[in-house]
Amino acid sequence: MTLLVAENIYRSFQGFMALAGVSLRVEEGSFHALVGPNGAGKTTLFNVITGRLAPDRGRVFFQGREITGWPTPRVARLGLAVSFQRAQPFVSMTLLEAVALARVGYQGKTFQLFTPLRHLVEVLEEARWALSKVGLDGAAQRRVSELPLGDLKRLDVAMALVARPKLLLLDEPLAGLSRAERRQMVEFIRGLLRQEGVTLLFTEHDTEAVLALADRITVLHQGQVLAEGIPEEIRQNAEVRKAFLGGAA
Repeated sequence: MTLLVAENIYRSFQGFMALAGVSLRVEEGSFHALVGPNGAGKTTLFNVITGRLAPDRGRVFFQGREITGWPTPRVARLGLAVSFQRAQPFVSMTLLEAVALARVGYQGKTFQLFTPLRHLVEVLEEARWALSKVGLDGAAQRRVSELPLGDLKRLDVAMALVARPKLLLLDEPLAGLSRAERRQMVEFIRGLLRQEGVTLLFTEHDTEAVLALADRITVLHQGQVLAEGIPEEIRQNAEVRKAFLGGAA
């Protein structure tokens, strides 16, 4: 079943065409990579899908329902979540607080002033569940600012997973990690999302990791789709090799 469809998406910024007729289909249960150099339009497409940006033209469908221009919390309540990208606004919080706040945000609510977090029983239960899934339940009371980068990446996943998504969008989940850490993160993401039955759409610059994790790859170039296919097809695509891989796929 097709879970997500982005149809003929256009988006410009002050005359610069970031997306020029991009279409994308993500099948349920797949791990789908969106790759390309900086400026190719990957993040813009993510933002259009999740409602952070409205497209100039085109439509977005999730589970057969049009969601074009919907606000992010409304999209998330349907089961589409995006990572918080290194949890930077939450550095002074504990891990439990950060994930709990993400849960509340996905519900489209805010903490009531002067309401202690301990009173939000359901929210805390969900936050603890998400932390346990990424192996950080033992660090729930640590400050976000104290975490090494690898654990921050896992926290990013927990803060998205707490939405109980059907489709999870991860933007460069391996950025900044060492080669060994990237391999560990690939195995962690694969195992966790397969276990939870979550479909994945992700961007990543690490070609080796993309080929190892993705079931299907869409390559963007200058705001358009250059190629799409299974990893072996992309590996052998001469245009892709020339444009992004330096011929060394």
